[in-house]
Amino acid sequence: MRPKTDPLRRLAAGWRIQRRVIGALMIRELSTRFGRENFGFLWMMFEPLLFPALVAMVWRLLKGSEDHGISVIAFVVTGYVPLTLFRHAVGRSLGVITANGGLMYHRQISLLDFIFVRFLIEMIGAMMAFVLIASVLIYFGVFPVPADPGLMIGGWLIYSLITLSICLVLAPLSEASSLLEKLIPVTTYVMIPFAGTFNLVSWLDPSLRNAMMWSPFVDAMEMIRSGVFGNRIHAYYNVWIPLAESMVCFMIGLVLCRVIRRKLVVE
Repeated sequence: MRPKTDPLRRLAAGWRIQRRVIGALMIRELSTRFGRENFGFLWMMFEPLLFPALVAMVWRLLKGSEDHGISVIAFVVTGYVPLTLFRHAVGRSLGVITANGGLMYHRQISLLDFIFVRFLIEMIGAMMAFVLIASVLIYFGVFPVPADPGLMIGGWLIYSLITLSICLVLAPLSEASSLLEKLIPVTTYVMIPFAGTFNLVSWLDPSLRNAMMWSPFVDAMEMIRSGVFGNRIHAYYNVWIPLAESMVCFMIGLVLCRVIRRKLVVE
């Protein structure tokens, strides 16, 4: 008779193997993408930092230091850095299976590992960029000390969950059609007005407000900004909408990955 601890031991052993797989794939991905010259791995933080910083400076010149009673620079940073996470993560998920398909002869590696590793690199880079730019701006007095850090972090995690679930759908779809790789860059720009990047829900007409709250990105963005600005803004969000929509995308993505795996030829 086997001991009752066998399932727990197998689970612990599987978790240790999975951690090593994720770690090895991250090192491989970082080395391939950034190399060891110049800033090396630091580019995973600087890359999502540069464009939001430039956009924030342009808005500062166009709108002044404040708009609707809050810092323009802080408002742009809180909106554009998460959007950069989404755009970069989605872009990196396209074609990821073909690029790493040769590693599938290792039975410990799955398609989900490739998608998760690329997403994880983008998420860590975006969060590091956000912490760095917020810290610098707080020092210069143009970014408020977060009123509710827990809510801000919760918004970031939900935004990341949504992004990962969409990557899980798009990665296998990109293997079925190369057309997706040409459409997605345009789509990510078109979605900006529907992602709450440059507006708060409270600024909208009530009829449009209800429709916008069905966007999971808007709910997460409102949480982030409510955590940063506190009572300076009136935030609208519903945690259950992005969670439910993410779960649906996860289920669809898992089915698509299973279908693609059956058709994938490992060389």
